[in-house]
Amino acid sequence: MQLKKISDYEWEIPIENGMKVPGRIFASEELLDKMKKDKCIEQIKNVAKLPGILKASFAMPDAHQGYGFSIGGVAAFDIDNGVISPGGVGYDINCSVRLLATNLTKSNIKGKEKEILHSLFRAIPSGVGRGSKLKIDKNELNEVLTEGAQWAVKKGFGFEEDFSRTEENGMMSNANPKAVSQKAKSRGLPQLGTLGAGNHFLEIQFVEKIFDEKIAKIFGLKKDQLTIMIHCGSRGLGHQVASDYIKLMDEKYGHPSFDRELVNAPIKSELGEAYFSAMAASANFAFANKQIITHWIREDLKKYFPDFKAEVVYDVCHNIAKFEKHLIDGQEKKVLIMRKGATRSFGPGKNEIPKDYREVGQPVLIPGSMGTNSYVLCGTNEAEEKSFGSTAHGAGRLKSRIASKKETTLDEAKKELANKGIEIESGSIKGILEEMPHAYKNIDAVVGVSQDSGIGKVVAKLTPIAVMKG
Repeated sequence: MQLKKISDYEWEIPIENGMKVPGRIFASEELLDKMKKDKCIEQIKNVAKLPGILKASFAMPDAHQGYGFSIGGVAAFDIDNGVISPGGVGYDINCSVRLLATNLTKSNIKGKEKEILHSLFRAIPSGVGRGSKLKIDKNELNEVLTEGAQWAVKKGFGFEEDFSRTEENGMMSNANPKAVSQKAKSRGLPQLGTLGAGNHFLEIQFVEKIFDEKIAKIFGLKKDQLTIMIHCGSRGLGHQVASDYIKLMDEKYGHPSFDRELVNAPIKSELGEAYFSAMAASANFAFANKQIITHWIREDLKKYFPDFKAEVVYDVCHNIAKFEKHLIDGQEKKVLIMRKGATRSFGPGKNEIPKDYREVGQPVLIPGSMGTNSYVLCGTNEAEEKSFGSTAHGAGRLKSRIASKKETTLDEAKKELANKGIEIESGSIKGILEEMPHAYKNIDAVVGVSQDSGIGKVVAKLTPIAVMKG
C-alpha cells in the first residue's frame, strides 16, 4: 500500500479496489507506524467503500482497530444516497467526557486525596453489575431517553448552565424511546447514575499548564485549579441498541462482502431512521447519566468543602452520529456525520457552540490514559475544512486488554501510580491492569498532531491527582 504524504501530519490513501473516496489520516510517522500494526488502515479503506460517503474516510491521530469503523474514524454521508452504520457509532453510544472546573486548588485537598477519592467511590456506583442508587420506573426512563440531561436538571440534579454547556444542550431532539427495545431499556433501567467499567473513569486533576491565557479564561480555567473529569456513556442500554440494530440491518439488508461489521441501512429508510432515533435516545441516557454523577460529586464534596462549586466547562460526545451542515464542493450541505471515538472540533462562530464560547471555538476534551495528562483544546475553522470539524478523543489503545494485564501486577501498577503522586481506587483488579498507561499511545504525541495539523488548538494541560475506575 502506497500512502501519499500530504504534510508532516497528513497522509492520504489513494482510491483503489472499490473505494469511492480516498482515506485521510492525521498522524505523525510514529503514530502512523502504530496504526499499521492492526486492521486500522484496512478499516479506513473499507469505510471509503460505503454508499454515499463524501470527501474522504478520515482517521484521527489516536486511531486504532475498532468494530466496523476504526476507533478514531470519521465519515460524512449524503443524506439521500448515503447509509448509517452502527459500526460507525460503536457499542458504547455517546461514550463521552465532561469536565468540571471547581473553586478549589490542588493545595486545598493536599493530604486528603485518598479520603476524598474513597468518599466519591462510595457516592458514585461504578464497575460491572453495580446498580444505581437512583430508582426510576419505565415511564421516567422514557422521559430520560427523550430529554437527556435536561430531564435530570428538571428533577433537581443540577442547573440549566450544566446542559447549556453540553453538546446538543444535553438533549438530542431526534430521540424516540419507541425505537429502543424492551431488552435495552431493562438493561438501562438500573444503571442511570453509574460510571460503569472498562476505560470509564472519574478523575480529580489540576491545571498544570496554560497554553492560551485568553481562551483558558473564557473556559473558566486557571493554573493550579482543581478539575474533575467524568468519562462514561450509555451503559448497557446503548450496547443493546447497537446489538439490536446490527442484527436487524443484517437481516434486512445483509452486510458488505468486504466487512460484515459495516452492516448498514440507507439513512432515509425506515430502519435507518429507527436506528438514528434509538441512538439519539441512548445518547440522551448518557447525557443524563453524567448530569446525575455531576450532582452527586457536588453533594459529596460539600461534606469536605461547604462552599464547594463545580461548573461544567463542557461535555463532548465521542461515539455519535449527527446531522450537520458542512461545505461540500464550495456549497453548504446538510450531511450525516459519524464520529467513532472522535471529538467534534468546531471553530469560532458556529451556532452549535454555547454563546459563552462562540467567539473562540468549542472546548475539546482529550483525556489521557490512566496516570497520564489530559488536555483541553479548542476547535478550529481549519478542522471544519480538513476533517468535518473533528479531532482525536484520547490517547488511543495500543495493546489489547489481555496483553495489558500480562505486563504488570496490581502491586506494580499501584506503585507506578503512587510514584507519580496519584491515588487509585477501583472495584476490580482487572479494571486497573487493563487501563495502565503502557496499554495506550502517547497522549502528548496525539495532541501534538491535533495542534500541528490545525484540527485542534491546545489550551491547557491537566495532571491527575486521584483516579476512580470501575
